[in-house]
Amino acid sequence: VQLVESGGGLVQPGGSLRLSCVASGSIFSIKAMGWYRQAPGKQREFVAGITSGGSRNYANSVKGRFTISRDNAKNTVYLQMNSLKPEDTAVYYCNFWPYDSTYWGQGTQVTVSS
Repeated sequence: VQLVESGGGLVQPGGSLRLSCVASGSIFSIKAMGWYRQAPGKQREFVAGITSGGSRNYANSVKGRFTISRDNAKNTVYLQMNSLKPEDTAVYYCNFWPYDSTYWGQGTQVTVSS
């Protein structure tokens, strides 16, 4: 299985971005998927997760601002990020939920700055 993230960029505070993660392989539809992030000088942390049945969970820091979703037909998981704050600046990764360290990809950089 390979996980490839995209959609990051530079955005002003209060702006929005949508991240995508495409998974190779046929197991995607049965796996819970998650988004994680790592800010400079900090440990990687959980952001949001979604089960195969669509149940969701979020870190307190992003509740009400971020939405995770999935399209099993496209083997893709999304992270819609609204009302972005400078403290959301990080490299964002997708992985299984809970994560499997075997499958960390390159991530996608999100920078929130004016």
